[in-house]
Amino acid sequence: MRIVLLAAALLGVLAVVFGLVLTRGDGGEDFRGSRPPEGLTMPAFAVEMPDGSTVGSDGLRDKAVAVTFLDTQCTEACPIVAAQMGEAIRRLGGDGEKAVALAFSVDPVNDTPARIRSFLTRYRALDELRYVDGTVEQLRPIWEGFEILPSVDTGNSNMHSAPVRVYDSEGRWRSTLHPGVDLTAANLAHDLQVASGS
Repeated sequence: MRIVLLAAALLGVLAVVFGLVLTRGDGGEDFRGSRPPEGLTMPAFAVEMPDGSTVGSDGLRDKAVAVTFLDTQCTEACPIVAAQMGEAIRRLGGDGEKAVALAFSVDPVNDTPARIRSFLTRYRALDELRYVDGTVEQLRPIWEGFEILPSVDTGNSNMHSAPVRVYDSEGRWRSTLHPGVDLTAANLAHDLQVASGS
């Protein structure tokens, strides 16, 4: 009986491993981040920035996009995320034709233009990461669309959602990387390259 149970357990483990191998490559695509459920797409958005320019989902067509959510006063996940995203874009040659990186503020009350510039400079992401700022009223529909928790609601700069989501050139959500788990510049650059189809 013990041998039968061990054999059944071994077959179960092999089935799980085989299933993971099959789901890792969808048509030859091998994302390093965790895979979201099929069929999810980037929520539509448009934000008028303090400088008068508009950042919107319509302008991201035909590009792979890395999206995250940052707070300039955060001292835990945000510095790691910003640094890794900046380095990933540099690894891709800073080619904004194929891939872009966006960070939405989760505390627009305190994320002033000066703080944003200082934060991005400190973590070497000033020219690589577009920090999308606005009012709480402008950003709340975006937080809700992406289903994330903003620090303006928690009252704690270190307590908010901070994944990095990768969307392909058709706006499909393809990969999620987490600081301290699988978010590295190499992994993000790889997933953006796969998402761009290059």
